[in-house]
Amino acid sequence: MKSRLFAAASISALLLGVAACATAPAADMSPDMAMNDDAPVASTAPDAIVVPPLGFRERTLPNGLKVYTARDTATSNVTVQVWYKVGAKDDPEGRSGFAHLFEHLMFKATRNLPQETFDRLTEDVGGSNNASTYLDLTNYYETVPAQHLERMLFAESERMGSLVVDETSFGSERDVVKEEFRLRVLSTPYGRFQRLHSQAFIYQDSPYRRPGIGSIADLDSATMDDVLRFHETFYRPDNAYLIVAGNFDQAQLDRWIDGYFGGIENPARPLPVNNVPESYGPAREATFYGPNVPLPMVQISWPTVPYNHPDRAALSVLDGILSTGESSRLYQALVYRQQIATTASSSTDQQQQVGVLNTFAIMSEGKTADEGLAALRAEVARIRDEPVTEAELAEAKTELVAGALRGLETIDGRAFQLGYTLIMTGDPTAADRDIPDIQRVTVADIQRVARQYLRDDRAIAMRYLQADDAHPASTVQEVFTAPVTLAELAPAGEPVTLLPEGQRAQLPEPGAAVEAATPQVAERRLANGMRVLVAPKPGLPLVSARLSFEAGTSDDAAGGKAGVANFTASLLTQGTNTRSAPEIATEIERLGANIGAGAGVDFTNVFASSPSNVFPQVMELLADVVRNPAFTAEDLEREQTQTLNGLRVQLSQPGPVAGIAATRAVYGNAPYGIPGSGTPSTIPTITRDDLVAFHGGMYQPSNATLVFSGDITPEAAYALAEQAFGNWQAGAARAPVADPAGPAVAPRVIVIDQPGAGQAAVYAAMRGIARTDEDYFPLVVANGVMGGGFSARLSQEIRIKRGLSYGAYSSLSAREDEGLLSASAQTRNDAVPQVADLILAEIARLSGSEATEAELAPRKATLIGAFGRSLETVDGLGGLVANLALYGLPLSDLASYDDDVNGVTPAQIRAAAAEHLPASNASLVIVGDASQFLEALRAKYPNVEVIPLSALNIDSAALR
Repeated sequence: MKSRLFAAASISALLLGVAACATAPAADMSPDMAMNDDAPVASTAPDAIVVPPLGFRERTLPNGLKVYTARDTATSNVTVQVWYKVGAKDDPEGRSGFAHLFEHLMFKATRNLPQETFDRLTEDVGGSNNASTYLDLTNYYETVPAQHLERMLFAESERMGSLVVDETSFGSERDVVKEEFRLRVLSTPYGRFQRLHSQAFIYQDSPYRRPGIGSIADLDSATMDDVLRFHETFYRPDNAYLIVAGNFDQAQLDRWIDGYFGGIENPARPLPVNNVPESYGPAREATFYGPNVPLPMVQISWPTVPYNHPDRAALSVLDGILSTGESSRLYQALVYRQQIATTASSSTDQQQQVGVLNTFAIMSEGKTADEGLAALRAEVARIRDEPVTEAELAEAKTELVAGALRGLETIDGRAFQLGYTLIMTGDPTAADRDIPDIQRVTVADIQRVARQYLRDDRAIAMRYLQADDAHPASTVQEVFTAPVTLAELAPAGEPVTLLPEGQRAQLPEPGAAVEAATPQVAERRLANGMRVLVAPKPGLPLVSARLSFEAGTSDDAAGGKAGVANFTASLLTQGTNTRSAPEIATEIERLGANIGAGAGVDFTNVFASSPSNVFPQVMELLADVVRNPAFTAEDLEREQTQTLNGLRVQLSQPGPVAGIAATRAVYGNAPYGIPGSGTPSTIPTITRDDLVAFHGGMYQPSNATLVFSGDITPEAAYALAEQAFGNWQAGAARAPVADPAGPAVAPRVIVIDQPGAGQAAVYAAMRGIARTDEDYFPLVVANGVMGGGFSARLSQEIRIKRGLSYGAYSSLSAREDEGLLSASAQTRNDAVPQVADLILAEIARLSGSEATEAELAPRKATLIGAFGRSLETVDGLGGLVANLALYGLPLSDLASYDDDVNGVTPAQIRAAAAEHLPASNASLVIVGDASQFLEALRAKYPNVEVIPLSALNIDSAALR
């Protein structure tokens, strides 16, 4: 699915966790050395896990375009990425959000490619494409089957050298960006604060203070001439990096790149100068107010260093000690011990020219912003005034190295890491130094940078509180000066137009397909009945385990308390008979592991992954949390408080509210209709006895499936399974709840009125099918046709043609019993009736006419491509195997997925939709400001139910 996300803040903190990459000098590498397991590696310690180098070749074309390529024959895909050195900081004065708007326009036509061709070339052949705008960069990236590589190079060269922008596409995409603004800023509780207020308050002088997503006023001010001049100014070969990774022939790739990109002329004029020193100013505080703030939020930021600075490594490790995982200082202090916050974290936000370290917290109900600020200051003072422990330092380093391995699993992940480093430093070898720099950080380094940068006289503190009559919503700053002005942009030149069809350069034909291999899954049962499956995936030293039980949130119905299954799963890692919650969190982080659990509707999954060299210890810990949870009263009370606080935030947003209400409308009071996270009234009533009973009755080895995937042999996996669970004896089992979908209920039209909502959520939902139903694949393809991607029908009608939403999608959730089909979009309030009509029309269209083979082919390719990409990661592979096992399906279905999808016919889709998904069965749920659409909606649906959000009762199917 296409998100075209705008990122308001740097992802440098994330990339330090996953971007421990290396770039080998091109002259020293053969084409096959790029992903060779025998290549030199950066070792963290004797016998430690190793992070292989990225191994990209580098060359520069005569026009200045820098090209990086890495061959990997272990995949059947390729990724093509173009990173431009232009971001939100380069928005011209009076045009905030312009780089982001322009990113959207880059997906339109070129001289030889009609509108929406990029989606035809990617999604429609089983690939994906997306783009992102950050403060310092804009990137465009595609991952496709390898035979389509030449076509993607042709397409990327087209939009670099001959983009077409017309009034129609310009107006439509500007409307889409406005909807994205409403979605991300106006309809979320903390959107105004995070994307508008805080950035403008932290930075005093630099262009980073402007909101990258812009403002409605600036978007309305943009003109066609602005667009053309922006492209002419920044979208040029010497301002870009081309990165290609995957399965290709190096010599052929070089010829294609020379042919498609070499002829793009590079202008002689210089780029606009944009380097404004930031003074930050003295320590200061501010309080901002906004609508729909369910819990207070606080933030303290300290100016630090730009990305390409020697202290970045120490600050990143410091950030990890503060907030990575549940053993981190902020979580332990604010969430675990003091219980004053529902969330407490930190981040390093390092750009090309500036940097800050942010600490923030969302307070618990009844706790004040001042308590949060005091607690954040205290924890930063402690790390500044007292040396951290060697254990804390080691944990943070291990987590960063383990994260690096996970980031290297896919070709697009490796290319992304290189691209970000290039933008931030201009040095392809800088990525090589990330892990060595991290490993050299000492306790003294942590205290030094804390004392140097995290001083009280540099602190920038902010509170974000609910607006009321005494404190109206704070005015958002929208007018900024900027170093780049419209006058400095290059002349637009002669506009490019789409050539007549007969005069266009023809797209290259795809090459020979490269087949994706599916692993052979080995199987064994332990004496106690536990099923053990092993899907080996050699390559990176990562292993994943997924232990699943036939126990889901629908089983809460037996005890009459919504949330018990979810709480049982959540509390597994919060203490055992021999380990406390902090001890478990510390051990997880010391091992560089991920361990957690979650309850779905039908099943509970407990998962673990880690580097392979420590996986036996991880399995021992996994067995302890599964078999010996303590469920202490203290841990339960803390989890209740956190869940209630999270639910308050969730129930303040149109989308989540609509999703919960739609599920209730479809299933009524049946087990599938019960809110899985619990409700405000049931959560406080859950007792330890409830959890012990659920665990004892539902967590049984005889109804458990354990799936291993990754760098492990079947023999080693069986030995670990036997050691961890072989002596686990079954107890008195409780049968899963019967008939979880319950009887069919009449469809409803429901409006949940949220006055002042920045956007409305429109949901249509109905019963679907069981996963084992013979119509599963016809309906999977039907869902793909209707709403399974950016180029599917809903997105075409609602976003692309009309600009009414940032995204419109559908989802088919097949379950043990009758599952759920939902179709949804968020839109401006006054457009609700139109969007509702469009969604219901597309549901009806599935059974009203047959899709053409020409329409089905790309939708099938989209499904097959997504399936293939899941096979590329250790966790993705394990999830696919577990899904088949849990529903009692043959494991051979893993290899037959492509054939099962391709075998679906238009007639099968229409017949299955007519039987299972008639539009007359759909319930319609709308959450938004009813004053703007209710009259028009009532004219069509006289029996519409109107429920004030303040009166919503999710305990009842009536929702009142």
